[in-house]
Amino acid sequence: MLIVTALGGNALLRRGQPMTSENQRENIRVAARALAPVARLHDMVVGHGNGPQVGLLALQGAAYTDVETYPLDVLDAETEGMIGYMIEQELGNLLPFERPFATLLTMIEVDPKDPAFANPTKFIGPVYTKEVADRLAAEKSWVFKQDGDKWRRVVASPEPKRIFELRPIKWLLEHNTIVIAAGGGGIPAAYEPGSHQPGTHRKLAGIECVIDKDLATELLARELKADLYVMLTDADAVYVDWGKPTQRAVRRATPDALSAMTFAAGSMGPKVDAACRFAKATGKTAAIGALGDLERIIAGEAGTTVSSAASGIVLAR
Repeated sequence: MLIVTALGGNALLRRGQPMTSENQRENIRVAARALAPVARLHDMVVGHGNGPQVGLLALQGAAYTDVETYPLDVLDAETEGMIGYMIEQELGNLLPFERPFATLLTMIEVDPKDPAFANPTKFIGPVYTKEVADRLAAEKSWVFKQDGDKWRRVVASPEPKRIFELRPIKWLLEHNTIVIAAGGGGIPAAYEPGSHQPGTHRKLAGIECVIDKDLATELLARELKADLYVMLTDADAVYVDWGKPTQRAVRRATPDALSAMTFAAGSMGPKVDAACRFAKATGKTAAIGALGDLERIIAGEAGTTVSSAASGIVLAR
C-alpha cells in the first residue's frame, strides 16, 4: 500500500516541553520506531506539523532587532529542512541502508483572498500565561488565543489549493523512496495580483501564514491516490464529549456522520475535517490515532477509522 502519514507537531515537541534540539531529536527517534515497521512493508510519505518549531524561530528572529524577523513562509521552509533531516536520519538508522530517503521543500498554493487571513486560528510557538501573552501582543502586534489553560500565538491558516512538487514526489515514490513532504503544511505561496492576466508572466511569491498540516497532507494523499491516510497525534482516537465524564472514543464512522459533529477548531477539528474529505473524495480510508498504535490503526484495531464503508458512528464500549 501507499500510506501517507501526518505527524502532529506535538509528537515532535510535546506541549509545555522545553523546545530544545535534544528533546525534538528524542521525540523523532520515538516516532521513527513507530514508523519503521510500517515503512518496511509499504510505500510511505511522511508529513509533519511545525507549530512549535516555527513559533520558536519567530521568537528567535524577533530577539535579533538589527533586521526584520523573517516571514512565516521562510520559517516554514526552514522547519521543513530541519525536521526532515532528523526524520531521515532516525528512520535511516532503523531501515536497510539501501532504502532511499528524500525531504522535499514543498510549496503549496493558497488564495491571498482566503477569509482565513481575517481570522487567525492556527496555533504556533510555545504556550504562555495570559500576562506574558498580553505583553508580547503589545510589543510585536501578534494575535493570541486561549489554548486550554494557556495562551498561544495564532496566525492565518488558509486552505491549500495546489502542491507544486507533486511530480517529483510521484517520481521518488516510483523509485521506492520514503518521502518527507508538505512538512508543517508546506510553504505557503500565492501568485501576485494580476499575474493571471493574458500575456503576463505568472509570478509566485511566499505569503505570511501557516497552512494546516492535516489539510495539506490530505490534499497530498488525495493527489497521490494513497491507499490509506493516517493522522498521528497525542490522542488515541477522536472522542465525543471530550473532557467530560461521558467521553467515548469513536472507533468507526462515515464521513457524513462524523462531519456532522463539532470538534475543537484548534486541535481535533482540522483532523476530522481532513479525514472526512479524504474518505469522501476517494472512497478509501482515513484514520486518526496515537503514534504508538500505528500498526494497530492500519489493521483497524485502534484509533478512529473514517470510511464510507462504515455504518454511521460506532463508539467504544
